[in-house]
Amino acid sequence: MTAGLLRPIVVGANHRSSSLALRDALFVDDAQQGEFLAALRDAGLTQALAISTCDRVEVLAYHHDMAVAEAALTGALARKAGLAPESLANQLYTLTERDAVRHCFSVTASLDSLVIGEPHVLGQVKTCHRLARDAGLVGAELETLLSAAYGVAKRVRTETAVAERPVSIASAAVQVARDLHGDLAECEALLVGSGDMGELVAEAMLAAGLKRLVVTAPRQSRAEALAETLNCHVGAFDDLGQLLVEADIVLTALGSRQQALGSEQLQTALRKRRRKPIFLVDGGIPGDIDPAVNRVDGAYLYDLTDLERIAMEGRATREVAAREGFAIVDAEVEGFVKGRAARVAVPAIVALRGHFEAVRESVMAEAGGDAERATRLLVNRLLHDPSEVMKEIAGSPAGDAWEAAEGVLKRLFRLQ
Repeated sequence: MTAGLLRPIVVGANHRSSSLALRDALFVDDAQQGEFLAALRDAGLTQALAISTCDRVEVLAYHHDMAVAEAALTGALARKAGLAPESLANQLYTLTERDAVRHCFSVTASLDSLVIGEPHVLGQVKTCHRLARDAGLVGAELETLLSAAYGVAKRVRTETAVAERPVSIASAAVQVARDLHGDLAECEALLVGSGDMGELVAEAMLAAGLKRLVVTAPRQSRAEALAETLNCHVGAFDDLGQLLVEADIVLTALGSRQQALGSEQLQTALRKRRRKPIFLVDGGIPGDIDPAVNRVDGAYLYDLTDLERIAMEGRATREVAAREGFAIVDAEVEGFVKGRAARVAVPAIVALRGHFEAVRESVMAEAGGDAERATRLLVNRLLHDPSEVMKEIAGSPAGDAWEAAEGVLKRLFRLQ
């Protein structure tokens, strides 16, 4: 490698290499990014980006000396965790050069996540990119790498199914609701009960753009507390019949060993809704909704088993798509590395062209318009210095030096 050439390096801990306790200790939230990036600068890094999520805490940097960079980054992470650097040895990974580029592309495309295709990763990387740029730690090399990574992420999402299928119970519920009702911004939902699963699905619905959510429960105080948490409306449990009429989506999370909703209630609500369908998610254990509701025209009942099956199918689909995504990543890495090598050669090529042009101008002036003399002078002048250096190399004690130089010479001028 050329002396002083900046090269990429990644040092970090992720869900495969480390414990959750260590990642918690390493975690750098947005408010701490400025201080952490300043510590990296103090450690001698001029280009660095800190990525911190529930899956990983790692630093992507550029440096001319990989050993020095690894020591600096390991030390910075150890200080953040309040641990000795040697205690992190078995839980940190270090990737350099091509491996670092591939890792950056894979992370940004959400192929290296705990949940493959997780949609928030790209946004998290872009936020960390902005914070590093604000801290003055994004130079031309890091900017070029991240721009390429965003292009890879776009290709993976548009050319594969890596983000198309739900992979959790909550996301499966959102997908089914969209399949039935379309845009959730036009839908109202009712949450019956205050169980954890109901809250989880309700949060996913709200995050997906749900227009309105009403919470009701046998104990009014619990409904009010949950409504405050979810920032939504409260309904009286005694008004359950009317609340059903107004709901396009019904989530239950009572688990009271008594079925809260039966087929007759749903039939009555659907008549008043003029047969506009209702999507029901039974999140109670045991179930809150009479299975006979499945036979009511216009009522679409899914329990946790149904949603888990959809989520498992989605995970399987994403695993297949991930292989396609990695094929894209590998092709893009190859192109990036070759392009980087070409960019590295540009200054030397420009200098060589400038030297040749200067010799040409000098020869033309000396030849006074004699073309034959000019060409002979040009060849002699251009070959003089290389010939002298080649003789020196051939006469040096290192026997393999001439073989290497001769090989380069044959490649440069395509000599037989």
